[in-house]
Amino acid sequence: MSRTSAPPPTDAAHPTDSALTHGLKQRHLSMIALGGVIGAGLFVGSGAGIAAAGPSIVIAYGISGLLVMFVMRMLGEMSAANPASGSFSVHAERAIGPWAGFTAGWAFWVLLCVAVGLEGIGAAQIVTGWLPGTPEWAWVALFMVVFLGTNLAAVKNFGEFEFWFAALKVIAITLFLVLGLLAILGVLPGTDSPGTSNLTGEGGFLPNGSEGFIIGLLASVFAYGGLETVTIAAAESEDPVRGVAKAVRTAMWRIAVFYVGSMAVIVALVPWDDPKVAEVGPFYAMLDHLGIGGAAEIMNVVILIALLSAMNANIYGASRMACSLVARGQGPKRLGTVSSGVPRNAVLVSSLFGFLCVLLSYWRPDDVFPWLLNMIGAVILVVWIFIAVSQLILRSRLERRAPEKLVVRMWLFPVLTVVALLAMLGIFLLMLRQPDTRDQLLATGALTAVLVVVGLVRQKRAARTPGA
Repeated sequence: MSRTSAPPPTDAAHPTDSALTHGLKQRHLSMIALGGVIGAGLFVGSGAGIAAAGPSIVIAYGISGLLVMFVMRMLGEMSAANPASGSFSVHAERAIGPWAGFTAGWAFWVLLCVAVGLEGIGAAQIVTGWLPGTPEWAWVALFMVVFLGTNLAAVKNFGEFEFWFAALKVIAITLFLVLGLLAILGVLPGTDSPGTSNLTGEGGFLPNGSEGFIIGLLASVFAYGGLETVTIAAAESEDPVRGVAKAVRTAMWRIAVFYVGSMAVIVALVPWDDPKVAEVGPFYAMLDHLGIGGAAEIMNVVILIALLSAMNANIYGASRMACSLVARGQGPKRLGTVSSGVPRNAVLVSSLFGFLCVLLSYWRPDDVFPWLLNMIGAVILVVWIFIAVSQLILRSRLERRAPEKLVVRMWLFPVLTVVALLAMLGIFLLMLRQPDTRDQLLATGALTAVLVVVGLVRQKRAARTPGA
């Protein structure tokens, strides 16, 4: 499909974006960006990476963190120049064509909705551990109702919830890092400095060789999901350009401190092959190693907050992405209805899809639900590729037409954009080599292929019927 068959690109914001309210303040955006990098993937999922890569997980998180920084810088450049609630989907449509916006947007919508269900299940499992005998599905339903309420009301309600959720996560991770550093220095009462024994002992820095490192690298890449929400939220902030620019510019130290710093503290204090690291999570393993009383319950509370925060943010992100897609003629019109500044139909449908995923986990746990999980396994990489390709095209266009809009600039353009794209393709190849990730890649590839075909057909029909 040639670009000539697509509608001409435009830099104008879609009317639906103006129908949304601008109720998010700078403090909301800053905390959404800050909290977006602290999720359940960090608190729990990082354990499998440490068990595979050993101390070299620090390097793995550093490499994947650098890639994420490049992606966020590219996305920040485009979003600061043209803020839109559809974020990268809008940028892909403007740069590549409507089929690209359709594919990136709906793939991301599916990812967020399934994630809402997964996070609800995880949160319910924690609560039923405290209140045995209560049904998990009922807790998921309760969480859904609560966040349905926050997202159906004014956007400032969502912002307040995320502000305090993120604040609690930031406080928790900061206390964790302070305790860890004190223990490493040997000044925490009742502990001795481990020196470098855990980094060089038990098989050395790379105990499972390159294969273990690759597994750890793949695990680290998918732990960074959630950063994209801030560019979606920016369209509903008081000052979208300044908000997204500030959030993106601080991404570097957030990633370094929270992810790479946490991994460094954990592997310095706890032997990487401690069974607790993979079984109950590395953060619990470290607190338990330091003799912190009630470590398990402390971590359960922190993880519960992280899961509920992610549920809230993902319902928001899914509803805004769906609303933006419909506004651009990429979905059923009823889904895009905006009432009192809120896309309420999109919020309802996104939440119901998430709850359907929960029900599938009970009804079809051996076939449909695993297939659903595999289908979204590599969606974030697909989205990142659309972001990089879009930025390559739009940066050149902006430099010619409106250089004053380049408030945020991708470093060393186009070299680092191309490097990031090659790194993403390299990750795809690594996923093909690993049996556990190969199925995810193939299932995500099938979803992407279907969306591309549907998007191209819709684009061709729209080209034949101008004004439709």
